[in-house]
Amino acid sequence: MKHFFYLLFFAFVTFSACSSDSNSKGYADLDLAGFKAKMAEPNTVILDVRTPAETAEGMIDGAIEIDYEADNFETQVDKLDKEKTYLVYCKSGGRSSEACDIMANKGFKNLYSLKGGYTAWREK
Repeated sequence: MKHFFYLLFFAFVTFSACSSDSNSKGYADLDLAGFKAKMAEPNTVILDVRTPAETAEGMIDGAIEIDYEADNFETQVDKLDKEKTYLVYCKSGGRSSEACDIMANKGFKNLYSLKGGYTAWREK
């Protein structure tokens, strides 16, 4: 019986450590359809974290720009309303994930990163 409890405990710990809860990283990745669906929700901000050279090539309508690579990125993020939902994108998804990590560490709760970034958006 003692071994059964050890086995049960081991299974619980293993399952807990391996489960992929999106909240454990502070944000969720969304595919294009999920991203578009979230855009229609109230209190949602679309945040483009690409460089000015990249945004000059086009942006998602209504997006605001905060360059992830700029020295003042965190200062600009600090000015945002933490109660809103943020849909974050970059060119392919890497910087938006990093931006979401920073924002989650600053207390933002409703964060979503676009899988594939603006590249996926353009290919829609």
